[in-house]
Amino acid sequence: MTSSLNDSMNRSVGFSGTPGSHRVSGPLDTDASSRDPEVFAIGRRRQFSASEKRALLAEAERRKAAGTLGAFCRERRIYSSMLSSWRKQLGAADRVALAPKQRGPKPDASARQVLQLTRDNDRLRRRLERAELIIEAQKKLCVALGLPTSDDRTDEE
Repeated sequence: MTSSLNDSMNRSVGFSGTPGSHRVSGPLDTDASSRDPEVFAIGRRRQFSASEKRALLAEAERRKAAGTLGAFCRERRIYSSMLSSWRKQLGAADRVALAPKQRGPKPDASARQVLQLTRDNDRLRRRLERAELIIEAQKKLCVALGLPTSDDRTDEE
């Protein structure tokens, strides 16, 4: 009698098999014919928009003052770490929004690169001029002292 009562209760609730089994079938499984029981749905990470985050943070602050923050987190299935990271994001966004903006036209990246290359070119030209002056002075010194220069060595060899 007890087993027939348990079986009838299990069937009415939607369970099948032994009392310890957890497979759902019957009236609770509406799309049983269209779904393969061996394939599990792939979970997707929830994404919250900025407005949702702001609303959840505001509600969390209200619940924190009331002392029901834990219940709120369980209801919404969010973690306290999510709230703290959202607070950091909100603070960073506010700092960026309130930061003073530079006035005037924005500098072009290619113009900046051209300016840098022009500076490098001028610097290298000055170094080359100095090096040529030093080489000329060394040649004159070698001629004055009667020492062979690099031009004389190439002619002899």
